[in-house]
Amino acid sequence: MPAMQPSIAHRQRESGDRRFQNRRKRSKHNNPHQAIAIESVAKLTANLVLSLFAASALVQLLPYHRSVQAKLQEIQGEVKLTQGRVDRAKAEFNRNFDPTQANTIMQEQSNRIAPNQRPVVWIENEN
Repeated sequence: MPAMQPSIAHRQRESGDRRFQNRRKRSKHNNPHQAIAIESVAKLTANLVLSLFAASALVQLLPYHRSVQAKLQEIQGEVKLTQGRVDRAKAEFNRNFDPTQANTIMQEQSNRIAPNQRPVVWIENEN
């Protein structure tokens, strides 16, 4: 049996496929930095978009931050006023329950005087 040789059409198809494969290989190797460049551009674009979103969020948060700071200052002022009232109330409370001040407070709040004191009565001169 004679060895079969491939037909001319079959040989042309195979050689055509090889040429196409070689072209595909060459196109990949023609510009080896193209993939890196595309990746870098994609990363830059993504970072730029994220930066724009972050800047937009900051711009929207600034008025809110200012209003919160104004409210905080107002509340701190009220706290200072209230703290003054609380300090005065504490001092009065401590004075009212101080045993050494009991006689003085009793005299202030009533007309009674200590037994060891004499009442002083001022009399106007009729001259």
